[in-house]
Amino acid sequence: QEHYGGLNGLTIAWIGDGNNVLHSIMTSAAKLGMHLHIATPKGFEPNLRITRITEQYSQEYGTKLLLTTDPLEAADSANVLVTDTWISMGQEEEKKERLKAFQGYQITMQTTKSAASNWTFLHCLPRKPEEVDDEVFYSPRSLVFQEAENRKWTF
Repeated sequence: QEHYGGLNGLTIAWIGDGNNVLHSIMTSAAKLGMHLHIATPKGFEPNLRITRITEQYSQEYGTKLLLTTDPLEAADSANVLVTDTWISMGQEEEKKERLKAFQGYQITMQTTKSAASNWTFLHCLPRKPEEVDDEVFYSPRSLVFQEAENRKWTF
């Protein structure tokens, strides 16, 4: 909201794991008037209960919800590209399997080519290079450090 002046009508693309951070976005995006595109590998989809709630919110608030396994389809026309860790605490033993499953999900400048011309990037940190390459992470379009600073004021 700080960057775009408002959230209504924006499209947010989540590319990565169907984890708790995604679940939070799913339960709030439609209420804020945001369309949501989600790309996860098979077997790493968001919780079905949360997905059903999100579908209901999308209908209620007139927003679009896209669930796909194709990161470029999710990025298509997106204003905001978001990812998070692929290996959360307690999943360290699954690292090799997860890295294999998430091949092709790294956010790169190639990913951004299908995004909206005013795209930005978010990540709640800490970030691993396999999730997003340096060119996107350190680009002027990356708002990760402003995002981190904004969390300071929520305490």
